[in-house]
Amino acid sequence: MGRSLYSFLSLFLHLGVFCAWPGGLISKVQGRDLKAKNSLCDVKHFTQKLDHFSFARNDTFRQRYVICQEHWSSGGPLLFYTGNEGDIMLFVNNTGFLFEMAPQLNAMIVFAEHRYYGQSIPFDGKTLNSTTLPWLTSTQALADYNYIIHHLKRTIPGLKQSPVVAVGGSYGGMLAAWMRMKYPATVIGALSSSAPILQFGNQIPCNTFAKIATQDYKMASPVCVDTIRRSWTIMEDFWKDQAGRDWLKDNFRVCQILDDRKVKLADFRLWLFSGWTYMAMTDYPYPTEFLKPMPGWPVKAACQHLSDLCSFKTDRDLLIAVYKGISVYYNYTGQVKDCFNISDSSTGTALGDTQWDYQACSELVMPDCTDGKTDMFYYRPWNISEYNRECHKNFAVKPDPSLAIREYGGRDLVAHSNIIFSNGKLDPWSGGGVIKAPSKRIKVILIDDAAHHLDLRSSHPDDPQSVVYARKKEIAIIKKWIITATNSAEYL
Repeated sequence: MGRSLYSFLSLFLHLGVFCAWPGGLISKVQGRDLKAKNSLCDVKHFTQKLDHFSFARNDTFRQRYVICQEHWSSGGPLLFYTGNEGDIMLFVNNTGFLFEMAPQLNAMIVFAEHRYYGQSIPFDGKTLNSTTLPWLTSTQALADYNYIIHHLKRTIPGLKQSPVVAVGGSYGGMLAAWMRMKYPATVIGALSSSAPILQFGNQIPCNTFAKIATQDYKMASPVCVDTIRRSWTIMEDFWKDQAGRDWLKDNFRVCQILDDRKVKLADFRLWLFSGWTYMAMTDYPYPTEFLKPMPGWPVKAACQHLSDLCSFKTDRDLLIAVYKGISVYYNYTGQVKDCFNISDSSTGTALGDTQWDYQACSELVMPDCTDGKTDMFYYRPWNISEYNRECHKNFAVKPDPSLAIREYGGRDLVAHSNIIFSNGKLDPWSGGGVIKAPSKRIKVILIDDAAHHLDLRSSHPDDPQSVVYARKKEIAIIKKWIITATNSAEYL
């Protein structure tokens, strides 16, 4: 399995496994973008407890957060972004909706970095192993956010009585919802975008993600789906001898030698699988660079290379078309000049690799499989025994597949209130999201023509009307929460 299963699942979340380009995206985000877009934002640090649930340890670490007060007035609300599995600056610069909400609500914005990610790594800030990682859990992260909010309310004049709304997307969206569930006295509500909180245990079929991704490509072109599905068997045939593997290496411009020892067929297929599914996740209507540089509607762009059956006179012709299609994700701007290192991250962004693998190996176990029949991929069953072995080998831990359900309740949401669950119908993770409101106190917004947390991105002229409407609805609901909370505080 290698890094395949739990590594891929992390994109959520913002859910993936992610490594930063040396000197790449993260330095650009920290420098030009933050200062240019948000001149009144400040980067600060908070001395955070390592273990909130032990009275024996007094270890601390420096937790980074970004605070933006340009539109805030005393007593105004606090929009608190529950940081994801990566450098917080990535989310500061890809969550423009908060900056659009702030002037309408007279709100302060805080982006809090998740422990063990970005620059908020305990101990020496470098060592990530089974000795240093046990305090990397969602429950510890939620306690961090609770402490930061109370610290801000104590130290910023005019904020003490301000209502707080948690906001997040993907894993951050899960944390926003869980923050409202766990700390209802701290946050009055939560906007939880593209949050697959039902992805755990047996709450949904394990190939739900793959089926939705397939549907995205089918809407672009049914022939495209058939072409991708056929390609896996052809690749398997090519892989049987070194001549075929050499052809794949040359025509897919792979750096590594495909010798079936260091690089196996499973590794090559996962590289392609990741590209196809990440395009579905980020199938935005305009060009973006969130994961990699891509055109608007990248799924349609990829399928343009895969929908002309007349041009596939041989199996090699079909595979060359697959290479052209997958290059929409991996090399749209021609940034890769020589060859693709398929061992590298499939996202090239500032999100944490080892850290998320640890979380996926401990508390956040999300079963994933494909069958090659109801989806456009290949047969890859969910194997919990293999998963356990891999996690024990890498981190000396045994996964607990039901922990997240026990901790947060799974589908049992009826006792909760003031949570907006928004999901884009194009997003493969929407299958693990809340798409039916369990009560009138929880709002569900399903967005046509929208991919992974599109509603949290900045407004764009090419946004579909569905997301424009969704944002208006989200603001209206949050305003009601704030008015109710403010009136209650004044009464008290």
